[in-house]
Amino acid sequence: MTLSKETRDDLQSLITRFSEVGKLPQGGVTRLAYTPLEDEMHRIFREEGKAHGFNVWEDSIGNSFVGNISDEKEPHTLLGSHLDSVIEGGPYDGVVGVAGGFAAMLELKRQGKKIPLVVAAFRCEESSNFQHCTVGSGLMTHALDPQGLQNVVSLEGEKLSDCLARHGYRGEVPVPEGITRYIELHIEQGRVLQENDTQIGIVTAIAAPHRYRLRLQGFSEHSGATPMNLRLDALCAASEVILAVEQIGREESVNASVATVGCIDNHPNIINSVPGMTDLRIDMRGIHTGSLLSMDKALKERVDEICRRRGISYQLDCIDTMEPCHMDGTLVEQLCRVAHAEELSFRKMPSGAGHDALSFAHLYPTAMVFIPCKDGISHNIAEYTSPEQIEAGVRVLVRFLLQGEGGDKQALDQ
Repeated sequence: MTLSKETRDDLQSLITRFSEVGKLPQGGVTRLAYTPLEDEMHRIFREEGKAHGFNVWEDSIGNSFVGNISDEKEPHTLLGSHLDSVIEGGPYDGVVGVAGGFAAMLELKRQGKKIPLVVAAFRCEESSNFQHCTVGSGLMTHALDPQGLQNVVSLEGEKLSDCLARHGYRGEVPVPEGITRYIELHIEQGRVLQENDTQIGIVTAIAAPHRYRLRLQGFSEHSGATPMNLRLDALCAASEVILAVEQIGREESVNASVATVGCIDNHPNIINSVPGMTDLRIDMRGIHTGSLLSMDKALKERVDEICRRRGISYQLDCIDTMEPCHMDGTLVEQLCRVAHAEELSFRKMPSGAGHDALSFAHLYPTAMVFIPCKDGISHNIAEYTSPEQIEAGVRVLVRFLLQGEGGDKQALDQ
């Protein structure tokens, strides 16, 4: 199947338009959650929906929806992803899922098919601004508890609850009634597809994060006058913890788990003082709950051992925890058949990155489709996927909607 020229042109035009929002001089984008730049992305999405004759709405979290149905409670397939980015991120993460889902809906309309369909753009999928991921989709599906996010603050120090109120959003919605299944198209954000010369990835499971904030409290003194054996150096303790986290990740890599220290704040952070306080942010991910729990246990034991040995006090807080999920087996097999019918090479694979699909899997049959990104690079200004690769992903969505479970029954000539 080939997408119409009009659909291909509309797809690339929308991606190009999105890429101009938050564009950086050195390339890439920064569009943090619930900032004016993310607001603009959602405005563009809704505007495009109206321009093509679809119904458009947003919920009281700020998620945006474009659909070919008149009542959101009508049974429908939900496609979507997010439009925010990390700091100095790429223009395709999340955007491919929103623009690709929109293109699939356009293509079906042009083919004269009426398949009940809604495309969603979710708020705050990235944790860059509020240190919590999948906020928009999680609040929508009640995978996240609003009360647990009351004191979450942005990089600018604004509470999420205040931010929502400032936007005019209540921050709570009933669980959606009309969704029958959720499908998300996304760049892989890894290099498995590229290295195996594979065009499509059919996701079998999504890793979930367990995230921690660690504060190490030593004592700040003159770096020249304090003998080495009398120091309580918080940064040196942090260095051991960082290497311990790396080792924990390596030990659990046999279970496809990973562990990272991605943030470090050091105080007083001057050349002639022994560091007195160091904060770390730790991100551990896995597709097996048992492996995640093993890493949790190992982290607590190693931090305690290091700090006791060095005479450093510490506070270790879990700031975010989600559970890994498996994609719906029936949808996975259907997508494999669709990719084969499209004569696209494909493979089943887990996702190491988290996605909005995590929020839906506990309520609805859920699946994900990956396309390659160049050299596996993502969350980076060098992030890239080609128009042809994006179009291949959209072709899978369109054919799935036409031929998947219930697709032929729902496809009615207009």
